[in-house]
Amino acid sequence: MDKIRVIHTSRYTTDRLKEKESIVFSKGKSSDSILKVNKDRTYQKIVGFGGAFTEAAAYTFDRMDKEKQEEIIKSYFDPINGLGYSLGRVHIHSCDFALGNYTYVEENDTELKTFNISHEKKWLLPFIDLARKVRKQDLLLLASPWSPPGWMKSNGDMNNGGKLLPEYYQVWANYYVKYIQAMKEEGFNIWAITVQNEPAAVQVWDSCIYSAEEERDFLKNHLGPTLENAGLSDVKIYIWDHNRDILFERADTVLSDVEAAKYVYGVGDHWYVSEEFESLSKLHDKYPDKHILFTEGCQEGGVHLGSWDTGERYGRNMIGDFTNWQEGWIDWNLILDETGGPNHVGNLCDAPIIADTKTQQLHYNSSYYYIGHFSKYIKPGAVRIESALEGSSSIKQVAFLNEDKSITLVAMNESEKNQAFDIEYKGQYAKYELEPHSIATFIIADIEG
Repeated sequence: MDKIRVIHTSRYTTDRLKEKESIVFSKGKSSDSILKVNKDRTYQKIVGFGGAFTEAAAYTFDRMDKEKQEEIIKSYFDPINGLGYSLGRVHIHSCDFALGNYTYVEENDTELKTFNISHEKKWLLPFIDLARKVRKQDLLLLASPWSPPGWMKSNGDMNNGGKLLPEYYQVWANYYVKYIQAMKEEGFNIWAITVQNEPAAVQVWDSCIYSAEEERDFLKNHLGPTLENAGLSDVKIYIWDHNRDILFERADTVLSDVEAAKYVYGVGDHWYVSEEFESLSKLHDKYPDKHILFTEGCQEGGVHLGSWDTGERYGRNMIGDFTNWQEGWIDWNLILDETGGPNHVGNLCDAPIIADTKTQQLHYNSSYYYIGHFSKYIKPGAVRIESALEGSSSIKQVAFLNEDKSITLVAMNESEKNQAFDIEYKGQYAKYELEPHSIATFIIADIEG
């Protein structure tokens, strides 16, 4: 336990997930700022990290040369040389990051006799399959709907909000079952679903509004029993799948109903609107048996090549969420093109990797490296452990214990000044100075257990 591996990324140097010289433990302190790590106090288990396999990402991927395609897949899913992603999110028919609105059934087919997912065979399913092959094992896939077919809704449109009409509640519940079964037939297991992506937002793209009570009743009376009756009770159900700001109030309405709560595995959250990380702890404190998963976040407003703020937003949010019981992190689009799309309503965004389909260049944003400081070194099955910072340093930090007994500590400096501190573990100290606007991952191989 005498040395600590250090991996570093910094705004003002060329360090990008670069392994630096190891630091060593000694008996004396060197600073008034002490970062204490205690592996004996544990918190939540980590399920993993990943990104979204949208049609936009898959279509962009398809337009890149084979060599670049291989680089993209390895950069994310290679367990050693990439980010080690183990999770993926898929959309049940279209979302805004699709080439247009589409469903899996013909108009007014209430019996779902025409249901088929052949639309996804062109770009999406091959993209996921390649990721699995590079990972060398299956991915945990989370599936979310953005909107039911327009004919099931109050506004007759997949876009612009609207509500699921009560007479179609059961048909829509059956639709999830058909989707999960169809994906399985193609060789893709759906690990979990969310009831509805962003159920509180009227968007100009694919969207559908549920009040908390409507989400509760649809889940309790239709979706939950329907999955159970179809032999799919092993597919986990996450509710909410929207922002942190009203996460507790929305989830509380569902989880305080015993009949609804029995179908709920956990609560999904997004980062838009606020960084009220404490909402997650509030939820955990009242419902400690329910799981919390970050299901979407991205930098909005098109491509932000060269921005360091983007990476720091990821790092700050990941630390804030994990210290408040988050169990995993799913980024939004894995890749986007040079415009930050395609998006069928012009809702352009950024992604950790931007694939320029015109020049065939790949651009790695700061977000890619910041995510990697977590995903490469915090393995599925790890547990968060106690870590606390004492003294004048303003760094943000979080620590985990992997199944191989190694400890992963992530520390981030958003300030314009160097931040010196000592890592304290088992009565020994290791000094480190974190550069301005940088992030470091420390690996302590605790051979003593």
